[in-house]
Amino acid sequence: MEEKVVQLKISLKNSTPPIWRRVLVKSSISFYELHYTIQIAMGWGNYHLYEFKIGDYRIGITDVDFDDPESGSSKIIVAKEITLDEVISNGAFKNFSYEYDFGDGWIHSIVVEKTMPLDPDKYYPVCIKGKLNCPPEDCGGLYGYYNFLEIISNKKHPEYRNMVEWIGDGFDPTEFEVEDVNAILEDIEGIMEDEEEDIF
Repeated sequence: MEEKVVQLKISLKNSTPPIWRRVLVKSSISFYELHYTIQIAMGWGNYHLYEFKIGDYRIGITDVDFDDPESGSSKIIVAKEITLDEVISNGAFKNFSYEYDFGDGWIHSIVVEKTMPLDPDKYYPVCIKGKLNCPPEDCGGLYGYYNFLEIISNKKHPEYRNMVEWIGDGFDPTEFEVEDVNAILEDIEGIMEDEEEDIF
């Protein structure tokens, strides 16, 4: 099958205003690499588990024995063993979800916007656009994030000092630099190799 480029829009569900990224990836990308692409594009730190949900299927990394009929679901697929093209080639799935950090529950909506011919002179994956900063890790989901923003915007808030000490040098919710994202994406293969022994 001819390799194509797929344009995806990744949005953090229920964020207001929307926090989103638009990326171009090869149709042959594995869901394992797509996970890393989302992590880098959004600005997450890759500290937690994740799962894609596509129709009745779940794609992620787990220590479940897939040959064990009592393991939970025969429809769990290892992220390294399935490509984006295998899922979208028949046109059945134009959108799916990606959840990162099952504690905070960061759910992302992923929309397949279009496919186009691959340009052999360009590097993929690449981020072409986006809006707003990614929430800090472990801030308690969207509710915790908006509470965090309210606190750091009010120096008189009783939790202001502790929150500023926790976040470090400051946090700008409007900040997003596509060039910074792409500088990291260019080394995605090296990043994945370095983290092979991590929790994933």
